[in-house]
Amino acid sequence: MSLEIQIQKGAADAPTTVKLIGSLDTATSPDLEKQLGPVLSSGVKEIVFDLSQLKFISSAGLRVFAATRKQLKERGGQASFIHLQPQIQEVFDIIKSLPGVAIFKDVAEMDRYLAARQRSHTQ
Repeated sequence: MSLEIQIQKGAADAPTTVKLIGSLDTATSPDLEKQLGPVLSSGVKEIVFDLSQLKFISSAGLRVFAATRKQLKERGGQASFIHLQPQIQEVFDIIKSLPGVAIFKDVAEMDRYLAARQRSHTQ
């Protein structure tokens, strides 16, 4: 599945909104990183990710979010996430509940687990 990325820059101190439509995975996450580059370089402090039409996310997508959050936090800003579909909300809940210890043997195993959990919401 593909990923459509819509970036709407906010005026002055308003947040930039990034709407994601489709699937954020190993194949599509580099495109999101590329499109976020100029936004992050502009010094923006707040990014709101609208995930109302995001159908799937893998660990590659989570890494993009984590890197974005880190950059924004370093400049006193933050990333926010709105309108999460149930399968995406579950992935965020899983990540929030994980202790600092890795419970998957590798990224592939984590991606298989997250994919299976998300499919259970769409079938």
